[in-house]
This record gives sequence, C-alpha cells and structure tokens, in this order.
Amino acid sequence: MEKRTFLKNGLLAVAGAMVLPGLKSCKTGSETAKKTSMANLPAPKNMRSGDFTLPPLPYDFAALEPHFDKMTMEIHHDRHHAAYVKNLNDAVLNTPMAKFEIEDILPRLTDADADRKIRNNGGGHWNHSFFWKNLSPAAASGVPAGRFATDLNAQFGSMDKFKEQFSTAGKGVFGSGWAWLCVGADKKMFISATANQDNPWMTGLVKQIGTPILGLDVWEHAYYLKYQNKRPDYISAFFNIINWKEVGMRYEKVMG
Repeated sequence: MEKRTFLKNGLLAVAGAMVLPGLKSCKTGSETAKKTSMANLPAPKNMRSGDFTLPPLPYDFAALEPHFDKMTMEIHHDRHHAAYVKNLNDAVLNTPMAKFEIEDILPRLTDADADRKIRNNGGGHWNHSFFWKNLSPAAASGVPAGRFATDLNAQFGSMDKFKEQFSTAGKGVFGSGWAWLCVGADKKMFISATANQDNPWMTGLVKQIGTPILGLDVWEHAYYLKYQNKRPDYISAFFNIINWKEVGMRYEKVMG
C-alpha cells in the first residue's frame, strides 16, 4: 500500500508540474491580449490644459422634489462627486494619462492595481457628470419620442417592459453600482449593470461594451436619506424625472 501511495503521489506531482506551466502561460497570454487591445486604441483626440473640474448641476438642488430630495442632491453633488474629481486629479498626476480627457482614459483602464484609483475616481467623475444630465424636474421630463421611442418599443416590447427590465438590472446590483441603457456596436439597445463606478466605456474591464444613453446610480449615497434601504422605491421614483429629451438626443447621436 505504501508503495502504491508513493507511486500515486509521484505521478500527481509530475502531472502538476506539466499542467501548471500551461496555466501560467494562459494567464500571460490573456494579459498580453489585453495590453495589445489597449495599445490598439486610437490616439487621444484632445488633451486637457488644466485639471478636471466639478460640473454644476443644470437645476437647483430642490428641483427634483419630491422624487429626489434636496439634501441628497446637495450631498451627492457637492461632496461625493467633488471627491471623485479631486481624487482623479491626484490619481492621474505623473502618469501617461495625466493630460487625457476622461473619454480617452476610460477605455485604456485595466484591472491592474496601478489603475485602481484612476478607475474608481475616473468612473465616478464620468458617471456622475452623465447622471446629472439624465435628470429633469418632473414637469419638464417629457416622454420618449421620435425614432428613439419607436426603437425602444420595438426592442423591449413596450415602455412598461423596458421599465421592468431596467428596474430589474438596478435592483440586481449587489452592493454599489449602476444600471445602464446602451447602444451596442450593432446599433441595438441593451440593458446592463456594472459594479462600483465601472461603466460600459471601460472596454478592458466590462463584459458588455456600448455607448450609454441612460444611467442610474444605485449606490446607497444616491438614495439612503430619503428611501433608506428601499432601492426599488428609489428606482420607481427615477422614472418620474428622466430627461427623455436628453436620452433621445444621445440616441440620435449614436445612430447617426
């Protein structure tokens, strides 16, 4: 029995020695492919001449009441978003992306530790800048119209079915993250969700790549003062203040 055990362990050790180098090679190949895809990105279109700055809200803090409360909007914009901007400026210092615009930074990010601070704060800055424009006082929010409305109904079945699917994506985010409506390379809309401050522009990091036309922040800081742990209520409220004109314009721009 001892001899059999010895032989068995010896064979396993040899097999392990043969397999492990192959696994290591696969990982290296994957990392090389990712680096190559990043290197193949087009050169940045524009270069920044100064620091990233906090964009102003296009409405008053109280303008989205009663759906989004004044205090949450003030804290969300003036503290959370402002912190992302400050930390992003610090993160890009002395890096190859020090003067890149945010749209040129996001597709170049990887899951390397060196990119982590830029990833978190660059995503936070872009996502929130995008999010504020998603919103509009209820009286001015309008409804989906034109080609966007037609295509939305065709692809999702109806506005109600779109709301259901989008809400499910938002509710399904574990912890913090975002829900998105995007246009893919095939010019079809799709709904996705990302964790933390990732977004569909981060081609080296997310599974579903596309151009966002609508996004919803489902971090607790976006809703906890008013809705506590009731994320579904917050998501329902969101549909009362979507700036559908802005979403439609984004769609038309992507579709050409």
